[in-house]
Amino acid sequence: MAEHKQPTVFDVAKEAGVSTATVSNVLNRRGVPLKQETIRKVEEAAARLGYRRNVMAASLSRRKSNELGLLLPAFGGYYGLFAQQMEYTASAYGYHLSVFSTDLDSRIERRLLERLLERRVDGLFCHGLAMSSDSVRKVVNDGTPILFFNCWNELKDIAIGTVNLDVYQACVDAIAHLYAQGCRSFFYYGLRRMHATDEQRRAGIREGLRRLGRDYPSAMIDSADIADLELARWLLERSEGAEPAGVVCFDDWRAFVCMNRLIEHGCAVPERFKIVGVNNEFIAEHSYPGMTTFNVPYEHQAELSFRWMLSHLGEQLPPQENEGAGFRLPEPGTEVKVPLTLVARKSTASHP
Repeated sequence: MAEHKQPTVFDVAKEAGVSTATVSNVLNRRGVPLKQETIRKVEEAAARLGYRRNVMAASLSRRKSNELGLLLPAFGGYYGLFAQQMEYTASAYGYHLSVFSTDLDSRIERRLLERLLERRVDGLFCHGLAMSSDSVRKVVNDGTPILFFNCWNELKDIAIGTVNLDVYQACVDAIAHLYAQGCRSFFYYGLRRMHATDEQRRAGIREGLRRLGRDYPSAMIDSADIADLELARWLLERSEGAEPAGVVCFDDWRAFVCMNRLIEHGCAVPERFKIVGVNNEFIAEHSYPGMTTFNVPYEHQAELSFRWMLSHLGEQLPPQENEGAGFRLPEPGTEVKVPLTLVARKSTASHP
């Protein structure tokens, strides 16, 4: 026999013909000015459906819960490592962190939105790809402050602020590094489905090429447009002569795939192709040859995000050693860029 599902605020909102924010305001007695007719409709809809208000959720609407949310587009690679550091940082500040992933699936996103509105976390950390603009606005309208990380779209305008990894500058630096290592043709192996995150890399590649002062052979390819086994052939057809060609990849996993396909095709790395990844994951250090990449300062990004959020929530935070008189809250809606550091390994070693 199927278990009966308890009605949610979404069910009440649909029954009453109002928004979930209105239902929350009525049932949690927030004192928001509302018409008596609206209040009556919500209360009657809740009674018809047998909706029972979650006492814990109601208490969270009146005082801090010491719970924050972290919303990711996935759990692999950078996202999982960042979530791990965020959980550690949350514990250090006496907070509980609930971590969710939408997996870039709108159906999962809708279910998570429902849970977030019901749980009433004190604040939400959200990756720029993890939630649509409509969902973000529903969360903000319900009174939950959002701080974005790695967000380069219009959503940042309604958030506390944004803490972005400076992948744009990293890709500018990657081109300069490859040029210094003898490369005279350049390629980008990207991941277009990551939208603005991928576009930041592409923009950095373009700027890096512009700074070289003359045109060199270059091209960009997306992992969705070419089979792994064809990647080496594609690169060989577009690189010129015996000079080494440089390839910047979206992340270390794409760099690992690219490097292995080239080696399988008989292309020497780094003599014929030089490879650069991003994120400095375990695979980058332990691949052969070791992979040049960019180190992500997970601890710094997490610490900055938490101190910004907690300052917004009114917490009195002790100063850090490098903060002098204490943490200064950036202007609302601003973007803080977190630099990445080049880690040079054998995949871009100097050509003999």
